Amino acid sequence: MAANENVVLVHGLWMHGVVLSWMARRIARSGYEVHTYSYPSVRMNLVQNVRLLTAFCQALDARPLNLVGHSLGGALIARMLDEPHRLEVGRVVFIGVPFTGSHAARRLARVRIGGAAMGATVADWFHGERPTHLADYDIGVIAGGRSVGLGMLVARDLPKPHDGTICVSETIVPDARDHIVLPVTHSQMVLSPLVVRQTCEFLRHGKFARGEAVS
Repeated sequence: MAANENVVLVHGLWMHGVVLSWMARRIARSGYEVHTYSYPSVRMNLVQNVRLLTAFCQALDARPLNLVGHSLGGALIARMLDEPHRLEVGRVVFIGVPFTGSHAARRLARVRIGGAAMGATVADWFHGERPTHLADYDIGVIAGGRSVGLGMLVARDLPKPHDGTICVSETIVPDARDHIVLPVTHSQMVLSPLVVRQTCEFLRHGKFARGEAVS
């Protein structure tokens, strides 16, 4: 790892960058300079939020810049990588990102207040085209396999395995370098020592640890 290599953390729906403070401190212990990014996940649409994220990353003037996104934050990163951005990107980790869609979100959207609560960025992501240029990047995907969470309240038929909100099958990213399922729920991901270890493992080596190397 290069000295002072930078990492940007991007939060998910209904959250703020402060929820990633714990994760940021622990990734920083591995020698990275970590930045947490906050954005209006409900109020603005996908294009607007991608522009804001791009501007934030460009202002850091960091080369290379590693990117880590939880849930909707990973969707923003994916869309940004699919567009011209003038960034030298190192490695990318998606954590519980509903890349192919979300069964739970579709169920919630059937209720008028549910669709409004999720906002335009979620709607734009699920109804838009998937990014097509991600094969150009070193992407690692972490999914959760502990089936407890709020998603089950709106989607009792959520296909297993899932993390209580996002199905493992929904996290599959074509051309990703590696994919791993960890015993965590969707909300636990941002506070999980195991998720942090695996994130740093991918940032350092471009692959996740298996077997005894995980502990």
